[in-house]
Amino acid sequence: MSDTNLALDELQEPSANTPTIGDVAEKDLTAVYDIPVTVQAVLGRAQMQVSQLLKLGRGAVVELDRKVGEAVDIYVNNRLVARGEVVVVEDRLGITMTEIIKSDRN
Repeated sequence: MSDTNLALDELQEPSANTPTIGDVAEKDLTAVYDIPVTVQAVLGRAQMQVSQLLKLGRGAVVELDRKVGEAVDIYVNNRLVARGEVVVVEDRLGITMTEIIKSDRN
C-alpha cells in the first residue's frame, strides 16, 4: 500500500495552461445548457373542498397562505431552489431571487 500524502513542498503551483476548477466545471456543464427546465413561481397556496371550488365564479377571491411582501417560492422541475420577490418588468411580472435554497441530496 503506497502513501498518497504529499508534503507541502511537493505541491506545484498551477501553470498558466492548467485548467481551474471553474474551467472544468464550465466545460462539463456545456452539455446541459440546452436542456429545457420548467420554472414556477408560487405566490401561495390554498386548500378547499371540491364543493367550495365549484362555487367559485368570476371575481371570486381565493385567500392564499402568504402575506403581502412575503417571499414567493421558486421551483425548477418541481424542486424548491430559491425564494424571491415579485417585480414588474415593463408590462410583465418577474421574480428577483433573494435567497438560494441549498438542498441536501443524499
